[in-house]
Amino acid sequence: MRLFAAVLPPEDVAHELALEVAELRKLPGADGLRWTGRPGWHFTLAFYGEVDEDVVPELSARLERAAHRTAPFPLAVRGGGQFGHGRALWAGAEGDLPALRLLADRAEAAARKAGVAMGEHRRYKAHLTVARSREGIDVRPYLETLEPLRTRTWTVDELVLVRSNLPRSGVPGEQPRYEAVAGWPLGAAG
Repeated sequence: MRLFAAVLPPEDVAHELALEVAELRKLPGADGLRWTGRPGWHFTLAFYGEVDEDVVPELSARLERAAHRTAPFPLAVRGGGQFGHGRALWAGAEGDLPALRLLADRAEAAARKAGVAMGEHRRYKAHLTVARSREGIDVRPYLETLEPLRTRTWTVDELVLVRSNLPRSGVPGEQPRYEAVAGWPLGAAG
């Protein structure tokens, strides 16, 4: 199964972001982008790719320990940016970013210890993807619109293991489906 570890924004924060994305979708050229819907909004901590089902219990146990060793922390959705010369447009984060990076590092280490092939380690960049493009686009109008974005701050109190089900219908624009496989409270070990 295709898995990743994530932090999910609460519903009211997702609603605030949805209002901002609605404004982005009104900009010229927005109809040429593939927009990520609410079920796809998450801060990926570690992407695992295809994981054998027999590895999932060990991965889950290690993620639970990582969550227990991490204290809850404040986070908000703030501003935005892009990757790949306009191929991915994202909303950023504000708050205790060192704690978010630590949780991402722990989620990656948990996978490595469970035997999941992780490839090369990359420095974590907190982002929530809102749109993608097959070709690079001029994202300046989108970034200008995202600049003032600041949702309310919430307390991140859960690490979630998410399954990504890729589209199979062949319908253009179909989005992956995401389902939470498991979640663990942060700081539960005291």
